[in-house]
Amino acid sequence: MGIGKGTTARAFTKKYGTYIIDTDDLIESKENKEVKKIFEKKGEAYFRQQEQITADWIEKCVRNTFISCGGGFYKVKNLKKLGTVVLLDASFEWIHNRLKTAKNAEAKLAKRPLFAQEKEAKKLYKEREKAYRKVADVIVNVEDKNIDDIIDEIAKKCK
Repeated sequence: MGIGKGTTARAFTKKYGTYIIDTDDLIESKENKEVKKIFEKKGEAYFRQQEQITADWIEKCVRNTFISCGGGFYKVKNLKKLGTVVLLDASFEWIHNRLKTAKNAEAKLAKRPLFAQEKEAKKLYKEREKAYRKVADVIVNVEDKNIDDIIDEIAKKCK
């Protein structure tokens, strides 16, 4: 959460001429609600079901597209069938600082329901870190790198 998946995906597609979809955006469109509201009204378990439905649709219908995934998307059962999994990697402290110091910090933090409490967010980060590394085909550390260097590294590692 908050590492810059969407920013990176948009920059990658602009430079390399690929298409992009964002799994959270797809779910928001389908539900006609923001992720935060889906969590509030229907709960995390429902949201995770929607992620699997989205993954199933991507597997059947999407090709040659950069897919930016929400933080919990690594749990979908068919992840490896969707393409090369790229992990953007950084420490919790770096991510938290990135969010807190962003121009629209309040909105960035508010958009992430699981990041509402720092202590709980750090616990979630630690829980997910090993699982992320396990499913990743490519790992790119993003700390203190500019966006052009990040997307070039992704392109190089994914050839």
